[in-house]
Amino acid sequence: MIYFDETLYKSWHQSFRVDQVLYRDKTEYQDLIIFQSPDFGRVLALDGIVQLTEADEHIYHEMLAHVPVLAHGGAEDVLIIGGGDGGVLREVVKHPVKRATLVEIDGSVVDLCRQYMPSVSDGAYDDPRAEVIIADGVRFVAETDRRFDVIVVDSTDPVGPGKVLFTQDFYRACQRCLKPGGILVTQNGVPFTQPDELRQTHTDRRAIFADAWFFLAAVPTYVGGFMALGWASDEAAHRTRTADVIRSRFAAAGVRTRYYTPDLHAASFALPQYVLDLMG
Repeated sequence: MIYFDETLYKSWHQSFRVDQVLYRDKTEYQDLIIFQSPDFGRVLALDGIVQLTEADEHIYHEMLAHVPVLAHGGAEDVLIIGGGDGGVLREVVKHPVKRATLVEIDGSVVDLCRQYMPSVSDGAYDDPRAEVIIADGVRFVAETDRRFDVIVVDSTDPVGPGKVLFTQDFYRACQRCLKPGGILVTQNGVPFTQPDELRQTHTDRRAIFADAWFFLAAVPTYVGGFMALGWASDEAAHRTRTADVIRSRFAAAGVRTRYYTPDLHAASFALPQYVLDLMG
């Protein structure tokens, strides 16, 4: 049997059985592999780190998309940095947004995921409201004159091309691109195994935004406990929307989900003590 060993951590690892390698090559930016695994379906890994599996990607993508969009309550323009697999885009366009702009540095990720993992984007790239820009997301937010209600950063871990998406300069540029009351959410790793990432992110963002916090999701692929998703906004009321308010908005949007619920939305902002300790 052949196994794919993830290389994210030095002291331990997880392995996926590989039934078939569907694609493997080094793109302009990173080593990319897509393979078939018996329990997790098709798996995408970049530079030896698993990005998503067909079996549980909905958990991560639903929480990244629906929490900020429904907390905002009136999002029309959404920016997605990264996310070339199309999962966040798929969930965003379930809402009555006017435009969803995806900026992905590696066009190969978009093309290969559409070819080998079409269920992830599920037609979202063909939505007339979807705009795809193959460009550096850091440069885009630094230079664009457009403004957004929600910015979702669906990045790799802070290694390789994704490292620049974990800097104070980038967060400040994102704030510049938000409309008043806008919300920024980010991928922030597993705090039990990546505590320094969460600690530094919180330090950087609370120096910029009026309200900086995290919310949680349990994604089996991202081993080591809860996955932390970063939250930042200058409108503190967005984070404390009650489940009743979110439930009303969720019903009005007519969105169907497999993991996300309004009650889970509200509860996801309650953090374990060890995470609060990391935040200082």
